[in-house]
Amino acid sequence: MAALVNRRGNDDICPGGPLFSNLVDSSLLLSLTRNVDVYCPPRKRPRVTAPLIFRAGEKIADEKLQRSIDTLPEECLFEILRRLPGDKERSNSACVSKRWLMLLSSIRSSELAQKKPSVESVKKPVPDLNKDCALDEHESENNGYLTRRLDAEEATDIRLASIALGTYSRGGLGKLFIRGSNSTRLTDVGLSAIAHACPSLHVLSMWKVPLITDAGLSEIADGCPLLERLDLCRCPLISDKGLMAVAQKCPNLMSLTIDSCSSIGNEGLQVIGRCCPKLKSVSIKDCLHVGDRGIASLVSSASSSLERLKLHTLNISDISLAVIGNYGKNVIELSLTGLQNVGEKGFWVMGNTLGLQKLRSITITCCGKLTDRGLEAIAKGSPFLKHLSVHKCYYLSDDGLKAFAETARALESLHLEDCNRITLMGVTALLACNSELKSLALVRCLGLKDLAFSPTRLPSCVSLTSLTIRDCPGVTGASLQVVGRICSQLQKIDLSGQAGVTDASLIQLIGSSEVGFVEVNLCGCVDLTDDLVTLLVKAHGSTLKMLNLNGCKKITDRSLLAVADSCSMLDDLDLSCCSVSDYGVAVLASARQLNLHVLSLSSCSKVTQKIVPFLGNLGKSMVGLNLQNCSLISTHGIVLLEEKLWWCDIIS
Repeated sequence: MAALVNRRGNDDICPGGPLFSNLVDSSLLLSLTRNVDVYCPPRKRPRVTAPLIFRAGEKIADEKLQRSIDTLPEECLFEILRRLPGDKERSNSACVSKRWLMLLSSIRSSELAQKKPSVESVKKPVPDLNKDCALDEHESENNGYLTRRLDAEEATDIRLASIALGTYSRGGLGKLFIRGSNSTRLTDVGLSAIAHACPSLHVLSMWKVPLITDAGLSEIADGCPLLERLDLCRCPLISDKGLMAVAQKCPNLMSLTIDSCSSIGNEGLQVIGRCCPKLKSVSIKDCLHVGDRGIASLVSSASSSLERLKLHTLNISDISLAVIGNYGKNVIELSLTGLQNVGEKGFWVMGNTLGLQKLRSITITCCGKLTDRGLEAIAKGSPFLKHLSVHKCYYLSDDGLKAFAETARALESLHLEDCNRITLMGVTALLACNSELKSLALVRCLGLKDLAFSPTRLPSCVSLTSLTIRDCPGVTGASLQVVGRICSQLQKIDLSGQAGVTDASLIQLIGSSEVGFVEVNLCGCVDLTDDLVTLLVKAHGSTLKMLNLNGCKKITDRSLLAVADSCSMLDDLDLSCCSVSDYGVAVLASARQLNLHVLSLSSCSKVTQKIVPFLGNLGKSMVGLNLQNCSLISTHGIVLLEEKLWWCDIIS
C-alpha cells in the first residue's frame, strides 16, 4: 500500500486539479497500474446539491448546471404526461408552463394511458358522507354544461388550450363562440386542442377567424362527434373538404350556418345533405361558389328533416326555388334575400308545386322580380302561412296584396317595407279580407298617401292589435282617422318618423282603442304637444307600459306631470330631445306609483345638476338611465348617481 501511495508521477488525476485530497482516506482507488485502472464499488447515489466539477480552482455557476424536466425531448415528456392518473392532474400540470400546456392539449383521449385497477381499488370504498356526491357525478359525466365566448384578441391558441384542459374536469365544454377580427391569431393548433379534450362539444360558432383551415375543422369532426350546431362566418380558408369531414363524422348535426366563406361550394353542401339525417336549419349567405346544384341537392336530400332555410345573396336561379317548392315538405320558415337571378317563374313554380304545406313564415327581401302573380302562388301553395315579410320588391302592387289576402286566410302578421306601389286601398282590402291579422307594419312605403275621399263602407278589423306606420310621409291626419275607425283593439302603435302627424290626427285613434294601449312609439313626431300626451295618458295610463317621445321638441314638464299622475304600469319612458326641465323630471322621479325600468333624458338641454338627488331616488326597479349629451350635469354628479344607483346601467 505504501508503494501505491508513494508512487511516482503527478498527483493530479484530472488536469484541472486533484480529485481527492487524500487517496488513502477515500478508499476508492484499490489499484493503479500503468493503465490507471479505477475501481468504484457500488454505493448509494448521493443527492447533488452543489457543483461537482472544478476547473482551475473555480466552480461553474449553479444556474448553468440546473437540471429540469424541460430538458427532456417532447417524446419523453409526452409519454410522462399521458400517464397522469386523472383530469384534475392533467389540468394542474398544464399550469406549469406553456410547453406543458400545449403538449397536454395535443394528447387525444385515445392516447391517454389506462390505469390498471389494483386489488385495493377493486374493493368497495368506505362512503364519505362529507363529500359532495352530486358535484362529483356532474364533473365526471363531462356532458358539456359549460359555455365559453372569446372576442377579438382573446382568441389565441394558448387561450383555447387552457379552456380545453380547464373545462374537461368541470362538466365539459358544450358551447364555444369565437368572434375574431382581421388580427386574430387563432390557428388550427388551438382548435385541435378543443377537439382533443372536448368530446362533449355540441355548438361551435366561429366568426372572422382568417387562419383556421380545413385541418382544424377536420380535427373538430374527429374529436367532437356530438356536434349539433356549426356556424362559419368569414372563414376564407375553410373549404368543401372541411365541411365534408364534419358531414361524415358528425351525424347529429342539426344546424348549419355559412356566411361569407369564399372557398365553400356545392360539393360540401351535397355531402351535408346526404350524411346529416337530423339537419333542421340551414342558412347560407354570400357564398359565391354555391349554386343550384348545391342547394338542390341539399334540400332534396334533407327533405325529411329540414325545417328552416335561409338563402341570402347566392347565384341561384328558378331551379332552386322549384326544388324548394317540391321537396320542402317540412319547411316551416323560409327566407330569400338578394336572389337577383330568380325570376317571376321561380316564385310561381315554388308556390304551385304545393310542396310547402307546412310553411308558416316567409321573408322575401331584395328579390326584384317578385310580382303579384308570384305572391298569389305562394299563398295558394302555403295554406297555413302566418307571417309574411316583403322588403324592396318594387313590382308588388295592390292587386297582388288583395289576391294574397283572399287566399292566405290564416295570415297573422304582415310586414311591407319599401314597397312603393302599395297604397291605402290595398291595405284596406287586406284588412277587409283577413279576419286573423294581428300585426301590420308599413315601413317607407311611399305609395301610402291620404285618401282624397273617405270610403262609405269601412271594414272592421277587430283582430289587429299591433300597427306600425313608419317613415311614410304621405300618411297624415285623414289616414290615421280611418285607421282609428277600423281598428278598435289596438294595443301597440308605432308612428315613428311621421313628421306630419298632429294632435288632431291622433285624437280619433287614441279614443278608438277599447282595450287600452300598451306600447306607443311617437319618435320623431315633432308637431305633437302636451295636449295629446295628456289625453293619451289619461285614457290609457292604466295599461301603458312603453312611451317613446324621442324628438318631440314641443313636449314640456306638463306632460311629465300628467305621466306621473296617471301612469301606474309605465316601465319604459324615452324623453330624449324633449323640452323638459328639472322640475318635471323631479316630479316624475318622486312619483310613488311609478316603477320605471328604463328612462332616457338624452340631449335634454334644460336638465341640470339639480336633478341628481331626485334621480338617485328612482328606486330598485331602474336598470337603465340615459344621460347622454346632458351637458349641464357634471362628471361629479354622474359619479354620485353611479354610487347611489350601483345596480343600474347609466350611460353618460
